[in-house]
Amino acid sequence: MKMTSAQAAKLLRQLNEEIRTLQLREDNSSSFLAALGEDPESVRPAYDYTSMQEQQKAVEEKIRRIKHTVNLFNATTVIPGYGFTIDEMLVYLPQLSRRCIRLSVMKDALPKVRDNAGLSRGSTVIDYRYANYDIEQVNRDYTAVSEELARAQTALDLINNTAEMDIDI
Repeated sequence: MKMTSAQAAKLLRQLNEEIRTLQLREDNSSSFLAALGEDPESVRPAYDYTSMQEQQKAVEEKIRRIKHTVNLFNATTVIPGYGFTIDEMLVYLPQLSRRCIRLSVMKDALPKVRDNAGLSRGSTVIDYRYANYDIEQVNRDYTAVSEELARAQTALDLINNTAEMDIDI
């Protein structure tokens, strides 16, 4: 069956919900309570252990096959314009995000700011914290990294929604 990564992710969510439902049904029917003097057969829920295990194993096998195929796809599919694979992109994106966060804090800094730490210690000396870098350069770098992050996310989205893989389920 041919599908994109996005379609495979949706199918995995459905299968994970299906296994959760099966396990919940098993939890609710694999044992039961009967009051003293009550006929247990009159309150026994329908439950077939063997059938339930087979159903769960079948769904788990589908999940394994899909995940394995997606992992292979991610490890071998090169993203155009980047020259590295999807799995590398999945490492690159969080790196860019972290860099954006750090640069965002640095770009918003003032060149000189009063540091209140000395005042809380009872000192009469006023300390100032100075930015030890070019704030405008950080602002330019932030813009460049932010734009690169958007381009990389778009490139990954394009692959995830267009490139197909063959999943044997």
